[in-house]
Amino acid sequence: DSEAGESATSATSTATTESRGTTSLSVGNGSVINPNGGNNGKWVRLNVGGTVFLTTRQTLLKEQTSFLYRLCQQQDLHSDTDESGAYVIDRDPTYFGPILNYLRHGKLVFNKELAEEGVLEEAEFYNITPLIKLIKERIIERDSKATQQVPPKHVYRVLQCQEEELTQMVSTMSDGWKFEQMVNIGSSYSYGTEDQAEFLCVVSKELHTPGSGLSTEQSHKTKPAEMQEDEAAKEEEDEENEEGGRETTPNEWLRE
Repeated sequence: DSEAGESATSATSTATTESRGTTSLSVGNGSVINPNGGNNGKWVRLNVGGTVFLTTRQTLLKEQTSFLYRLCQQQDLHSDTDESGAYVIDRDPTYFGPILNYLRHGKLVFNKELAEEGVLEEAEFYNITPLIKLIKERIIERDSKATQQVPPKHVYRVLQCQEEELTQMVSTMSDGWKFEQMVNIGSSYSYGTEDQAEFLCVVSKELHTPGSGLSTEQSHKTKPAEMQEDEAAKEEEDEENEEGGRETTPNEWLRE
């Protein structure tokens, strides 16, 4: 009878020792539990800013340079634990979810309500190098798309000239400038004994900005050249006006 009782007890609960030296207890239903509790088994609990996350050691050991890897591997890294044995980390739990999911499946997935900069801050704190690089690339792509949606800007210039000068003005117009409109303002000004018709000519030029489809670097490189072109065009027009014996007062304004 005593032998039968011992056999039944052995079938119900058997102590086993795993290869890694951690003692576990096999219960009658076939499940295995760790009698020591805490984070000594396969599963690890993390208390991030008051929110508890449950994951495996294998997940936390994905990146060897990360803080989470050291938390599981290095015994000299002392970390506070709560009453359930979960490691306590004083960070925002909202942004820890994307960090943990990246370690699980290697993809960056998070809600649209979250800012990439917030996820980047957490990735840098936990020192997950591949994730840091991935988020920075996504931020650059996001900013590039945002600038491309900005409508192009134009510079408008109003020139006053006489009827006989219209042909010359149009033919000598600098590259990039387009003729928009011509308004006849009559013959308010007299030159000598004859009245000559006066016209206001509106010309425009598109500004090459990051919003017009060019990259920021290209915009910075081309902008000085465009300014020099505009200055040269102004000097040329001033010289022509002086030779013609009249004064031209161009008006410029910037419109979205």
